Amino acid sequence: MNKKVRVRFAPSPTGWLHIGGLRTALYNYLFARRMGGTFILRIEDTDRTRFLEGAEKDIIENLAWAGLAVDEGPEHGGGFGPYRQSERSDLYKKYAYKLLNDGHAYYAFDTPGELEHMRTENPNAKYDYTTRGNMKNSLTLSGDEVKKHLDSGEPYVIRLKVPEGEKVVFDDMIRGNVSFDTEQVDDQILIKSDGLPTYHLANVVDDHEMQISHVIRGEEWLSSVPKHLLIYKYLGWNPPVMAHLPLIMSPSGGKLSKRKAEKEGIPINVRDYISGNYEPEAVTNFLAFLGWSPGDDREIMSLNQLCDEFSLERVSKSGAVFNLEKLLWYNEHYLRNRPVKELLPKVKELCHEKGYPEKSDAFLEKAIALMIERVSTISGIAEEGWFLFDAPEEYDEKAVKKAWKENTTEYVQFYLSKLSGISDGEFKAARLKEELSRSVEELEIGFGKLMLPVRISVTGLGSGPDLFSIMELLGKEETENRIKHALRSLN
Repeated sequence: MNKKVRVRFAPSPTGWLHIGGLRTALYNYLFARRMGGTFILRIEDTDRTRFLEGAEKDIIENLAWAGLAVDEGPEHGGGFGPYRQSERSDLYKKYAYKLLNDGHAYYAFDTPGELEHMRTENPNAKYDYTTRGNMKNSLTLSGDEVKKHLDSGEPYVIRLKVPEGEKVVFDDMIRGNVSFDTEQVDDQILIKSDGLPTYHLANVVDDHEMQISHVIRGEEWLSSVPKHLLIYKYLGWNPPVMAHLPLIMSPSGGKLSKRKAEKEGIPINVRDYISGNYEPEAVTNFLAFLGWSPGDDREIMSLNQLCDEFSLERVSKSGAVFNLEKLLWYNEHYLRNRPVKELLPKVKELCHEKGYPEKSDAFLEKAIALMIERVSTISGIAEEGWFLFDAPEEYDEKAVKKAWKENTTEYVQFYLSKLSGISDGEFKAARLKEELSRSVEELEIGFGKLMLPVRISVTGLGSGPDLFSIMELLGKEETENRIKHALRSLN
């Protein structure tokens, strides 16, 4: 095992952690564990204009919920801190000035109006070797003029001086050989006018200083690589190994954006999966397979199993479609394999939130057992199983129209009379089914002609878990009261 493997998940706290970010974190975590390495959380908070209060806390809590234990980070410490970029500003300036002194960067004093004028003259223009000679920077101004601008306190930025006519080539662990012409690369700002670094400089400096061995991130950062590699080159550093993950695609095509996710009913932020009571094991299993496979037909793999088998070589180059139905399939699997007693506290909490009458643990355990095969998330036990806690006041119109015919009331009353003869102690599912079977024989009708109206009377619905088990759970008095209420309401 390579003990020197160090990877980082480096989100920006400008919004809530989204599901694509969690997949990136997961792949970094799995790779670190597979290689016996270190998984680092670094908060890239240099964009103060878009900073969102609470976003860092959200990131930390989401990773913990998913079971991704951080080895080094803001809350865990480590020998390469601080782990927030806002606390490392002096370090970035040190290297920016080195790039300046070595001729690989320059001061730029252009005002927003001057930059806008440049782009107005040529909408496709970018600040690079073709335009920098006509702008106000330390490449076009004399030394005295530059000093005057700096001494006056005038705003400025520091830009990377990207060379003309070169190729930047690297091997990506997922995409193979990748090449960029420097003509495609602009003179990226390294230090902003507020004195803080941009993502590009801070990212490179931190990865070097923290001895990051592998950079595993989304495909959207691929175009940043040539800028980063030039900075590595000019600072005399060896770059880490790169691996750019495939995009997560929308079922309707294209990248899964926030807008598309909302339109297609896909929760986009990890906090939505937590509040939606998804099983964390289901989410991590699903995300792991969203661009990777173990090379066989296995689909269910625990986090430990994923750690044992994950490899970047098996990550796909092409985008992976987010299939919500598949995620729910995973969720159902993990939910149904949890012990009922383990589910009990959460179900209690959900029932309390719904304002249901308080029930005993024994009742709730039976309710869970009844509903567990019919729901996709634990929330469904309280939401879809409402009839176990509240008597129906309304009845499914389609079911009533299908089941309630001219003689139905008479049939249900006949069965009710049979129930009245059963003691509380004998009010069990097998006996209740037996009495209904006898009733349909005596009435000379089909089983469904009585069972469906009774179900509607007891639950308000035309389908659901085993009717007789529901009646046993509700008990004799409650069941009879519900049937009597239905007879009055549906007559």
